[in-house]
Amino acid sequence: MKRPSRLSRLRERLSTRDQPFDGWLVVAALSLMLIGWVMVTSASSEVAASLTGNPWYFSIRHAIFLVVALGAAAFALRVPLAWWKVNGPLLLLLGIGLLILVLLVGREINGSKRWISIPGVPFNLQASEVAKFCLIVYVAGYLERFLPQVRRELGAFLRPLLVVGIMALLLIRAPDYGAAVVMIACVMGMLLMAGAPWGRFVVLLGAVGLLGFYVAIAEPYRLARITSFADPWADQFASGYQLTQALIAFGRGSWLGMGLGNSVQKLFYLPEAHTDFVFAVLAEELGLFGAVGVIGLFALLVWRAMAVGRRAELARLPFAAYLSYGIALVIGAQAFINIAVSSGMLPTKGLTLPLLSYGGSSLLVSAVMMALLLRADIETRQAVRRASPAAPRSSGAPGRPNPQPEGVAK
Repeated sequence: MKRPSRLSRLRERLSTRDQPFDGWLVVAALSLMLIGWVMVTSASSEVAASLTGNPWYFSIRHAIFLVVALGAAAFALRVPLAWWKVNGPLLLLLGIGLLILVLLVGREINGSKRWISIPGVPFNLQASEVAKFCLIVYVAGYLERFLPQVRRELGAFLRPLLVVGIMALLLIRAPDYGAAVVMIACVMGMLLMAGAPWGRFVVLLGAVGLLGFYVAIAEPYRLARITSFADPWADQFASGYQLTQALIAFGRGSWLGMGLGNSVQKLFYLPEAHTDFVFAVLAEELGLFGAVGVIGLFALLVWRAMAVGRRAELARLPFAAYLSYGIALVIGAQAFINIAVSSGMLPTKGLTLPLLSYGGSSLLVSAVMMALLLRADIETRQAVRRASPAAPRSSGAPGRPNPQPEGVAK
């Protein structure tokens, strides 16, 4: 009998096939949260000392956000996916209502209305983060109900795009273009994963591209952002200031970094060092290897989320499948845009780095998304075990678990 290779044995050892949930998903999410706390502490100490006199102010607040987010995730993990599926339309109305409310009574910061101040709550609620989550839950339920029609009929294909179009218009009024791009990309990705014809996406991408080009050049400040992104050094003390300071941070980090806590750019050179540009500070302090390690954790998280969705799809649990795909797409798209902005590959957008940047709303919603991923994985594995026929005793060694159906339990 041929002995299994060393690679096969390693894959078997690292597999989570016979576990109650995907441990690698938990490891990636918790690692990013822990790294985020460390980097927020490092990046915000000087700013916090200047603004409040306490260098640990933002670190303590972020720790409180972490505890609240983990508590919310633990609660969400106990809620069956059936509840989310049934209440998807109500959640969508909640998301749209928050986007309208923020335009009416939202707090304006740096020319954008994105936050709602809640009396008695010591942080501002970012409406787009909640709306993003509500949209994913709704579209996942919609795809489960109308999957054959989405694949065959143009009207069923366009309905979720109409919904996300309404939300995108509200976000543009804020303005919050980064969140609008993430939502549109997420819904289009979910429709693609559902098996909608490719030809529709070609036409749709062309239309979205033309609209995006018009929106980009319609206002002088938007055009200035694009031109400064193309050559930030041409106006490095005005429109290109943020990007040039971020690029200096990347250059100073080199291979191994300056050491944790030794960033120079966080000393009032790089704006939003602990929020939108925390990855630049991470690259300066931990170097290329640290930055690639964080990117690897995001890649692991997205990969395992996609694997959860694929297992659910094979187990004929469409809501769990498309919910997992949507969460993977949102986390992946937002992480890619934030890192690309920090490294100068995309124009500046006000998007946080999921699970890592400072911010209560982003951290809370991201943690709940991770909880729903775990819930989808747990329910899928339970469904597979119930559906698997019991193998006869003579088919395997005594005391060993029966193998799972091929393709579902990997």
